[in-house]
Amino acid sequence: MASGLWPGWVVAQQEPHFRVEVSLVRILATVRDESGAVVGDLNREDFQVYDSGILQEIALFERSSELPVSVVLLIDVSASVAVKLREGQAVVREFLEVLLEGGHPRDAVALYTFCHDVVAETGFTRDYRRLARLASRLRTGAGTSLYDAVWFASRALEDRPGRHLILLVTDGADTTSVRTFQEALQAAHKADAVVYGILLVPVSSEAGRHLAGEHALISLATSTGGRVFKAFDLPGLRVALGGVLEEMRAQYLLGYYPRGVPEQPGGFHPIRVEVRRSGLQVLARSGYYRR
Repeated sequence: MASGLWPGWVVAQQEPHFRVEVSLVRILATVRDESGAVVGDLNREDFQVYDSGILQEIALFERSSELPVSVVLLIDVSASVAVKLREGQAVVREFLEVLLEGGHPRDAVALYTFCHDVVAETGFTRDYRRLARLASRLRTGAGTSLYDAVWFASRALEDRPGRHLILLVTDGADTTSVRTFQEALQAAHKADAVVYGILLVPVSSEAGRHLAGEHALISLATSTGGRVFKAFDLPGLRVALGGVLEEMRAQYLLGYYPRGVPEQPGGFHPIRVEVRRSGLQVLARSGYYRR
């Protein structure tokens, strides 16, 4: 069509173009066989990822040995876990030493403590001696702001390279948090963080235990692709921390760009991860929040 202002010029009729920004969704997955043994020899083609029920193309695939891990170690220093905490400090130091000496050369740990307040004892570091020294000087306090601790840990992990992991050592009872369970879970999802819990169980019977807090911790962990290990005594704590290390070293990182899923800015998208081999169980996050 000729322009009335400029005779002889033609104005092209173009279709409107819309640019859609699609962010990579990252998933850390752990796979176990029927006997409970960790499976670490799977390939990209062994996995299938569904977003909102729609099969996605896996654009990123890495094994744990190829990626550094950033761990925020959250230690509950409330009065309710004081005795078990003193008994377990040596085991925690052993865990830190094995983690930093036997993993990726860029693995790093940040140590946070929490009671009523959340305290960043140190930022991310590979200095085992410093971490061990701090872990030996923990002082107890009143209250338990577990959800606040997870929220702060998630924020600290957001821009870290590689894998993100939050390790909670607690009895599971939140009593003083400003943030809610849902806010803590959402922060962990946004940070692509897997939450593991070491539940320091005060007594073996259910009487006298904060069962609602334990169940909330289990839900928080499983929703992010992690799980909770119960420790009734010192040997149990050592076994639990060993279980966390085992899973960390056999994780897979999967990534995809969402295609064909409904637009829900800020909304939650459910994820399902499957493997083609029979008899295997996948542990992975339940979904993500669209940015």
